[in-house]
Amino acid sequence: MTVADAHSEEEERWPFGVSRTPTMSIGSALSVLHQEFPAVTISKIRFLEDQDIVRPHRTPSGYRTYSQADIERLRFALAAQRDSYLPWAKIRERLDELDNGSAGVPAPGARVVTEDGELASAVTRSRLTVARLAEAAGADEAMITELTEVGLITTDAGGKYPAGSVEVVRAVVELAEHGVQARHLRALRSAADRQIDLLEAIVAPVRSHRSGPGSAGSRAKAHTLATDVADSFARLHSALLRAGVDRIV
Repeated sequence: MTVADAHSEEEERWPFGVSRTPTMSIGSALSVLHQEFPAVTISKIRFLEDQDIVRPHRTPSGYRTYSQADIERLRFALAAQRDSYLPWAKIRERLDELDNGSAGVPAPGARVVTEDGELASAVTRSRLTVARLAEAAGADEAMITELTEVGLITTDAGGKYPAGSVEVVRAVVELAEHGVQARHLRALRSAADRQIDLLEAIVAPVRSHRSGPGSAGSRAKAHTLATDVADSFARLHSALLRAGVDRIV
């Protein structure tokens, strides 16, 4: 495949209409991602390349360079893994859907850019209205209202839903196909809240420790710890469910 062919193929991948000019080294890409994902490492970025999440440009010397479009794909994958604990195969499936222009494609979030157009930093992820959440998750607005009433999803003070609500609603839609109703899932919400309380207790000593002005280092360490423990909770929950399936079958 020629360089031109590779570039053309990459332009057919989500996000559309975002710069694909490779302007960032892997270190620069890491700095941008650290704004939202303090625990991410260069090894994780290379791992995501191995998973075909991104296909960074290679210089004649073999160094990886990244575009704003690459950053968007990395952010999407990292957020899906962090917020919804999706396996990488499922994340690739979601990206394939986006590449194919499926309905509910999320628009790239707002960015702070330098005068020459390079990505400078990430900003807060979008908040969704009822209509936008329903569209993104493939549900109707009545379901969003019901899920809010039973406490599976919640709004902020402005009545908007966090972006992570999309995967919650999608999962409920899939379960509804098997006859599982929202009211049946209250126990899962309660269990998740208890785990969050335990997680907060584990993280609190690290979060409260001030190691310098603004305690940015403490916040980063707390975020990393919280992510690691949450991942362990998710693996334990999955293992318990699989063990239950074995007993049922």
